[in-house]
Amino acid sequence: MNEESMQPVEDFTKVESIFVRHRNCLLVRGQFTPIYTGYYIHLLEHKLRYANEMDATLKDMLAVLTLHLTARPWAETIAWTANLRAPRVNYFVTGSSTFENITGRLFTKDVREPDRNLLYSQTSVSGQEPSVTTIDLASNDPIEWIEHYYQQSEQRPARCFRLDDENYALIAAQPDYDEEWFDSLDANMAAQITEDEQTKVLETRQYQFDCGCSKERILPALSSWQNKLDELFHGEDSIKVNCPRCGASYEVTPSDLG
Repeated sequence: MNEESMQPVEDFTKVESIFVRHRNCLLVRGQFTPIYTGYYIHLLEHKLRYANEMDATLKDMLAVLTLHLTARPWAETIAWTANLRAPRVNYFVTGSSTFENITGRLFTKDVREPDRNLLYSQTSVSGQEPSVTTIDLASNDPIEWIEHYYQQSEQRPARCFRLDDENYALIAAQPDYDEEWFDSLDANMAAQITEDEQTKVLETRQYQFDCGCSKERILPALSSWQNKLDELFHGEDSIKVNCPRCGASYEVTPSDLG
């Protein structure tokens, strides 16, 4: 084992926001091994298992939402739900720039079949009403979803690329951007932007896979059952309650609600 391979995995994914001079574009990029490591530890801890294709799609969504959060102003919390017809599944991811966390899960049971694939986006800022956007999806690829989202909701084009070694890059057009250069971008060019172009790092954020849920935070959602414990527990000593954001499972007993 060489010295480089012995280096520990960072706890956070560092996401850079970089202005590309003369092209008038914003490059947002990150290496997502730390987030994916936290994600898989979470799956192991809570005995969750997703089919390979769905797992890959959820990981892509975690990455592209993190990039989008970094391209957006601070203090926003954004949640995306992708409701697909085939496979019939709901993908859910949410993240906060304030807490620099990202989490997500998927749902395969009791999923309503839509007449078309849809992406629901909710952006929340403390003290304001959430804004909600719905986008039609033409594919099952989150890379294409975010590009379509920028065109429809952000009212500006964006390009997104999966790069080697779990790196991702999002390039968003700014006013008076170099359209010819932007349209010519491919994965190799995106990976080399900071070497080939004049750039300036605007800011750096750090994200980790973390929901922040706990049994204590979930119990208030069951408060309406305090006087109906027999109906809730059906004679069992405990029940399992799942977090709707990350799928974590918690054991709840009647004394927890007493």
